[in-house]
Amino acid sequence: MRHRIAVVGGGPAGLTLARVLLRHGHLVDVLERDPAPDARPPGGTLDLHEGLGQLALDKAGLLAEFRALSRPEGQAMRVLAPDGTVLRDWLPGPDETANPEIDRGRLRDLLLGPLDVQWGRGVTRVVPGGRDGVRVMFEDGRQAAYDLVVGADGAWSRTRPAVSPVTPHYTGVTSVETSLDDVDTRHPDLARLIGDGSMGVYGENRNLVAQRNSGGHVKVNAQFRAPRDWPADLGLDLGDAEAVRSSLLALFDGWAAPVLDLLRRGTAFLHRPLYALPVGHTWTHVPGVTLLGDAAHLMPPLGAGANLAMLEGAELAEAIASGPADLDQAVRAFEDRMCARAARWSKITTAGLDRLVSPDPAQALAVFDRVQPS
Repeated sequence: MRHRIAVVGGGPAGLTLARVLLRHGHLVDVLERDPAPDARPPGGTLDLHEGLGQLALDKAGLLAEFRALSRPEGQAMRVLAPDGTVLRDWLPGPDETANPEIDRGRLRDLLLGPLDVQWGRGVTRVVPGGRDGVRVMFEDGRQAAYDLVVGADGAWSRTRPAVSPVTPHYTGVTSVETSLDDVDTRHPDLARLIGDGSMGVYGENRNLVAQRNSGGHVKVNAQFRAPRDWPADLGLDLGDAEAVRSSLLALFDGWAAPVLDLLRRGTAFLHRPLYALPVGHTWTHVPGVTLLGDAAHLMPPLGAGANLAMLEGAELAEAIASGPADLDQAVRAFEDRMCARAARWSKITTAGLDRLVSPDPAQALAVFDRVQPS
């Protein structure tokens, strides 16, 4: 008997779940709020880890295609002091495939493949416990019933309230993003400064990180400790790029001129305060509803979130396709494994953020020394 399954959210977690289920001959309704795949910018680049995101793609039968699209050279990492001194310069080996980079847009297209996503299907509420199953309420007033609803709808999940009252809290760290286009041609000096992968500069309670995407595009993030409403507190209009730029340059005053050029030459600025769910967030199991990824365990963005979300999607799909005949039993067992693993990673990333945005910049360097090859 085929179960009626919906996944709310067409990000890496939801699409991985759908692709692995499809590989096992099961269909799932993918419900995505965006009206089309290209309705908004897909975001930056991701490093997919061998035992996490790459394992998920292997379970979906997509690992070879991923390797053809990924950028192994993007594993390079350079760390500078605020005065421009190069403190560390790690380069990947010729056959290094532990954490290759891929643009989010390319990963999305790879996962979409033959999936028939229901675009423009914004979910407002998920109601478990009905006679005909779990009810999904849509923005247009319609509703549908399912045997299982999987919330893969991110930090501000509309599915989460069906199982947990907990909402994300502000970490105390804010991020302001800008970008550079055609960097090798238009900004060759910055291209050399950044290298083939990422470059980070760490000072007291603030840092600047630049990361290559494909096509000569570079994302630049300034992270620092500030009140959640930092722009409003300063009277800043985020639409006024020059005002935001001036404020950031004042915040990083005294840093080396080539480093500050990452801000001087950036285009528009986006404010992204960093939120997280409590470390070890879990919930009492609710039949017919579960969560994946940021909806379940939003954590600081230090390379684990998307990897965990994809592996969770793949594992839940396998549990449904080849696990016990009792769907609820399979989901309950999956939740136990997911929450235990996510708690470990939440603890690691929370501590990592505290060290990367620290009064003592040496703590940031120590983080990279622990994870990079000697």
